[in-house]
Amino acid sequence: MKLLSNYPTEVLVLLFLIVTFLQSGIDKLIDWKGNVSFISDHFKNSPLKNSVPLLLGIILVLEIVAGFLMLFGVYQLYTSGVKEIALLGTELCAVVLIFLLIGQRLAKDYAGAMSLAVYFIITLWGVYLLNS
Repeated sequence: MKLLSNYPTEVLVLLFLIVTFLQSGIDKLIDWKGNVSFISDHFKNSPLKNSVPLLLGIILVLEIVAGFLMLFGVYQLYTSGVKEIALLGTELCAVVLIFLLIGQRLAKDYAGAMSLAVYFIITLWGVYLLNS
């Protein structure tokens, strides 16, 4: 398995993020109403309460785009060793996580905000590896 022998950490980080972000995006697509309802309740006391569907749609698009960029990036790593598309997808993941962090902090969900740190650290590790 040439891909894992040449770029093992990069590919494993990318696979982790692909699963995380594509699953999240697909879940939002499949259960849009349920997600809007849950997130609206979560943000009912925040300044974002009236913008939930729009902001959730933006997050959905960014998650799907990031997932497909990283998926294509894994393919490029395998075929040519090129890292730029995978890096772009990983950087987009970091931006999405910052958006999610802002939302969690505005909703005063500090435990939820803290849990994003794990994903952010893994994402930054991916950015570092793909940027080398």
